[in-house]
Amino acid sequence: MLSRTKRRVMLALLAAAVILAPAAEGATAPRARKTGASARGVKAAAGKAKSGKRHGRRERGQKAPAPERIREIQEALAKDGSYSGTPNGKWDAATSEAMRRFQAAHGLTPTGKLEARSLQKLGLGSEVAGVAAPMPPAPGVAASASALPEGNNP
Repeated sequence: MLSRTKRRVMLALLAAAVILAPAAEGATAPRARKTGASARGVKAAAGKAKSGKRHGRRERGQKAPAPERIREIQEALAKDGSYSGTPNGKWDAATSEAMRRFQAAHGLTPTGKLEARSLQKLGLGSEVAGVAAPMPPAPGVAASASALPEGNNP
């Protein structure tokens, strides 16, 4: 008697083989036997066996900023004098041109695109964005007592 897990794996492999195998002309795909596993469970197990991917993965790449964030950037550009329009929360040609002017005036490459350095100069970015990671301490160097948070000093 096969264990329940082995049975599910075998059904998943069978389902994958049926799905991947070219169907003969006029032939129908065999149905999976009822073994306590639902068709949905078989498909899910087949997907895991084939690809090993999990659900809920984050999409790669950066997302476009929210309209509120764009409005905040437009307001900062207007305060600087680079943007003359009314902040509307849309990254349009006027906003891109204003960013280009701002970048050129502050010694940055004038691309018109949002970059960490541009946001820093506008006062809207992180102080550490675009900067290399801190160097780890040299081997054998102990952390000083002043580096510990208050209340943790021996």
